[in-house]
Amino acid sequence: MKLFVSSNLLRNSVFFKISAFVLISVACFFLGKHWSEDGFRRLIFFSAEPSRSPIVALSPDFGKTYNISDLIYESHPILPPSLSPPPPPDSVELKVFGIVNENGTMSDDFQIGDYDAESAETLGNQTEFESSDGGNESTTARVSVRKFRMCSENMTEYIPCLDNVEAIKRLNSTARGERFERNCPKEGMGLNCTVPVPNGYRPPIPWPKSRDEVWFNNVPHTKLVEDKGGQNWIYKENDKFKFPGGGTQFIHGADQYLDQISQMIPDISFGNHTRVVLDIGCGVASFGAYLMSRNVLTMSIAPKDVHENQIQFALERGVPAMVAAFTTRRLLYPSQAFDFVHCSRCRINWTRDDGILLLEVNRMLRAGGYFVWAAQPVYKHEKALEEQWEEMLNLTTRLCWVLVKKEGYIAIWQKPVNNTCYLSRGAGVTPPLCNSEDDPDNVWYMDLKACITRIEENGYGANLAPWPARLQTPPDRLQTIQIDSYIARKELFVAESKYWKEIISNYVNALHWKQIGLRNVLDMKAGFGGFAAALAELKVDCWVLNVIPVSGPNTLPVIYDRGLLGVMHDWCEPFDTYPRSYDLLHAAGLFSIERKRCNMTTMMLEMDRILRPGGRVYIRDTINVMSELQEIGNAMRWHTSLRETAEGPHASYRVLVCEKRLESSEKRRTKKKRKTKGKRA
Repeated sequence: MKLFVSSNLLRNSVFFKISAFVLISVACFFLGKHWSEDGFRRLIFFSAEPSRSPIVALSPDFGKTYNISDLIYESHPILPPSLSPPPPPDSVELKVFGIVNENGTMSDDFQIGDYDAESAETLGNQTEFESSDGGNESTTARVSVRKFRMCSENMTEYIPCLDNVEAIKRLNSTARGERFERNCPKEGMGLNCTVPVPNGYRPPIPWPKSRDEVWFNNVPHTKLVEDKGGQNWIYKENDKFKFPGGGTQFIHGADQYLDQISQMIPDISFGNHTRVVLDIGCGVASFGAYLMSRNVLTMSIAPKDVHENQIQFALERGVPAMVAAFTTRRLLYPSQAFDFVHCSRCRINWTRDDGILLLEVNRMLRAGGYFVWAAQPVYKHEKALEEQWEEMLNLTTRLCWVLVKKEGYIAIWQKPVNNTCYLSRGAGVTPPLCNSEDDPDNVWYMDLKACITRIEENGYGANLAPWPARLQTPPDRLQTIQIDSYIARKELFVAESKYWKEIISNYVNALHWKQIGLRNVLDMKAGFGGFAAALAELKVDCWVLNVIPVSGPNTLPVIYDRGLLGVMHDWCEPFDTYPRSYDLLHAAGLFSIERKRCNMTTMMLEMDRILRPGGRVYIRDTINVMSELQEIGNAMRWHTSLRETAEGPHASYRVLVCEKRLESSEKRRTKKKRKTKGKRA
């Protein structure tokens, strides 16, 4: 009997244990499911949707990050109910802002991280993130973008803001060159197709050979040859254009002309004291092309006028150039940008409207810098030309410029180094000094001002180290940039330079950037110019145009004080250059910011327009914009590859590497021609 009772108790005990385990399991299951559907991160074991196959379903919140401390605080406040939080301080003094080490102090001693050279060399062999014209193999969710059509054949040289015929027709006046200014299409009316290449287009001749010759089919226009053939500018020979190096006022060659200027004013010291030059009305940019061998960067500018392809020739040669004109608005360069400004028969009436155009030169010319004018009024003795010379002398005297040398057909003036002369002028002398409230670096759609830009009293912009030391020397004007930092500005400057030097070193070593034919480079969000500085320091034989978006701090003064080139721009609008201008477009942190204001498809189509066939694009940005950008790139028939950064797979950034292949452009052009012929038939 005892044995029978013990057996029943044992069985009941086992039964209770099993029942309790089942109940606990079911309770845990429903509790877990309930928890996964609230505001916290969902568990990957639960899926609201039934699955036909045995797979693990990922939560819709997969990939998102949360501030765990904030979540804990919301659920379990730390403060007792009887206590209220202390009031916030009236002000917080920001001691340091920038790169902070483990001790909480500012430091520029940091590492970017290691890289795998072998994997970096196989960028085109990725499978997990890679995509191209042929299809998409990515495992991540993507938006869908249809393939873009090719634009009509007459748009091979289309510049949207300068070829807007309808907007130009509506201008109230064109007397002061308003038709050469930016007249952009209205929102929604911009480019919605990819610009075709000219028939017979070939990869550009590499630098430095391109200084002297380019392929005819790449810029198939002979008007300059017809107009300027006798001035030693350019001539056609078989399937190439040749550039002897001459100009209207220096038909014996730019080198001889530069030697003459150096002998006239030895203090100009090209490549040392003089590093950044503006060449106005540049022709085919031989002046700037020959200055490059003297360690001088020249921004060559000209309008898209009767000689409309001169800037296109300059860019095809591999020389820095932009379409720009002296009209009614400020040029898109900062105050005290250029060490030297050059005008050789640039066809500008400097004395009109009481010198408002020369006042714009004065704004951009560095304190103590030189203005060189080579023109007929300097040396011819005809009555009309002599009157022009007297007017120029009168104007430059009122601007406090000093005529330091006049020799043959060249006259050279020097700008003062301070405001002493301006303040000592007699009452009523024009033009007046600008108001102290005027911002001379505010240039985006800003009208010209008929006043003299004040020189910084503290010498900012003038006290620069000689080249090449100025490249890595934090300039004085760094302290004037409107950013959320004050004490740590120099540390930020140094940190940015070190950051990009590490990355570019990897690119040069692993991706052979010195061997792939990079020449014309555009940095679309340049910051302090660290990307361009790294390329210069590592001797990559290219030039970089540093773009400062209007949506961020204006760091252009720092760019120029470093001895680099830059321009202000709004990426919601097209850029003022010809199609096929650049070999490399670089965009770091651009799209995640500009997507709030701009259409990303419009931005990418503009990048395609200005990128050469065979050119490359490097986009370094947050993960949440990459899928859309890659789909847009694929729709433009770029070959795209999404890469992890050196920080690894859990970093919030990725690098999208794109290539615009020449054969894709040629195939599309041929296909379009066949369709056109079929329709005609």
